[in-house]
Amino acid sequence: MDGFSRDGLRFDVRDDGPRDDAPVAVLLHGFPQDASAYDAVVPLLTEAGVRTLVPDQRGYSPGARPAGLRAYAVPELVDDVVALLDAAGVDAAHVVGHDWGGAVAWALAARRPDRVASLTALGTPHPAALRRGLPRGQIARSWYVGAFQVPRLPERALLARDGSRLRRALVGTGLAPHRAEYYVARMSAPGALTAALAWYRALGVPRTGGTGQVGVPTTYVSARRDPFFAPASVEATGDHVDAPFLHVDLDADHWLPEHRPADVAAAVLGQVRG
Repeated sequence: MDGFSRDGLRFDVRDDGPRDDAPVAVLLHGFPQDASAYDAVVPLLTEAGVRTLVPDQRGYSPGARPAGLRAYAVPELVDDVVALLDAAGVDAAHVVGHDWGGAVAWALAARRPDRVASLTALGTPHPAALRRGLPRGQIARSWYVGAFQVPRLPERALLARDGSRLRRALVGTGLAPHRAEYYVARMSAPGALTAALAWYRALGVPRTGGTGQVGVPTTYVSARRDPFFAPASVEATGDHVDAPFLHVDLDADHWLPEHRPADVAAAVLGQVRG
């Protein structure tokens, strides 16, 4: 499959690897990435006999950029992944999420455990652990979330002078310059950055419930040099998993799929093989 539809939106998907009864991994990207973030991970999984489904998520697929912040609330993002599984004929998948994709993966595992064979969270702590960490260093690392709430101004600032500020911010957090260049070009398309920032702006949209306890086998891969997540949030994550839990701590930067693909693949295959 090269895509799926939900509520009139069209999502692009990269579908690789064996079919038949092969285990399936769904790989969810973060900001400001797209499916290509996992380009070095996918071959390692498919060579091991795993089918991979890697979508460009809501706001990142050009055909899935609805208007209004409510359209980007977490329940909608979760339901997009369920729609992907339905379209692919997959009952349950090994779900992998990085950055914002990690937040979606945590919420999917908590809300729809019947569709999640295992969870591998890359960098992103459990949302409740993030909240617990706010007074212990997390709030200082999440300052940009508040800055992104301002309408239109962040887009203008980040994309001014051919995206120089966004490029500098990405490279400053450790991203390889050629990947930063690629993501800046993607975000420079009309409406693309506004749709990506809508994920942050939708955090204030009232919704039913947060992300509860997770009851599926979980691997949490943290990165010691990740500037976005405080140690207190990382350390509290295991408290929110009521299932076999493995914490893999890497001396790595934020960009785990791009820079540590072998470690990511090993974590996922550890869950696939049980």
